[in-house]
Amino acid sequence: MSNILCTICARGGSKGVKNKNIKELNGKPLIAYTIEQAKDSGLFEHIVISTDSDDIANVAKQYGAEVFFKRSEEMASDTAGKLDVIKDAFKRSEEHYNKTFDYLIDLDATAPLRSVEDIINSFKQFKENDNDNLITAMPSRRSPYFNLVEQDKDGKVYLSKKLDNSIVRRQDAPKSYDMNASIYIWKRDIILNKDSLFLENTGLYVMPEERSIDIDNELDFKFVEFLMKEKNNA
Repeated sequence: MSNILCTICARGGSKGVKNKNIKELNGKPLIAYTIEQAKDSGLFEHIVISTDSDDIANVAKQYGAEVFFKRSEEMASDTAGKLDVIKDAFKRSEEHYNKTFDYLIDLDATAPLRSVEDIINSFKQFKENDNDNLITAMPSRRSPYFNLVEQDKDGKVYLSKKLDNSIVRRQDAPKSYDMNASIYIWKRDIILNKDSLFLENTGLYVMPEERSIDIDNELDFKFVEFLMKEKNNA
């Protein structure tokens, strides 16, 4: 068993979809998919849930995750940063289990379409490239150099990023990626001592769009439900 901690952070006060993390999705709670993927990866001795919700904690325990602390009100507020919440769970876990973890993998409960292989292969890539941390993303559908625009306070519209030479085809723009909030990986000293996701040695694991939907609203939820049914009927 690798010395890797898995954390799954699931706040109770979801705004876009009420009770999102435990809402039934194709027959089981949303968070159950991520717990089962973590277990099936065989990478973790401990799968720890950070939540402020007793209901989420109870469901997570039913599916085999560990919930040994309740997230503080400060860490469960709308202003709490995700990185701070993950770091809090990591520190609490080392203290609770009285051990030092070499790596931390955080899996977002709202990304149930990831595969077990995505977890295993992203960690393999992370180790092979000796990254300090790793994020996951899919190729972006829109390019900041071609068809992603911003509008300033005066109403002026402009491309998000400009090149010295203008381009007329999206295919000619530099590659860009859309973070899918699915898998995050850190070395121990990095999660404890750095306050940014984007470092000199950050790795990128690219996933296909069909496994990259991050559920943020009711439309996302219905779309994921549709994709799961299509896959089951294939």
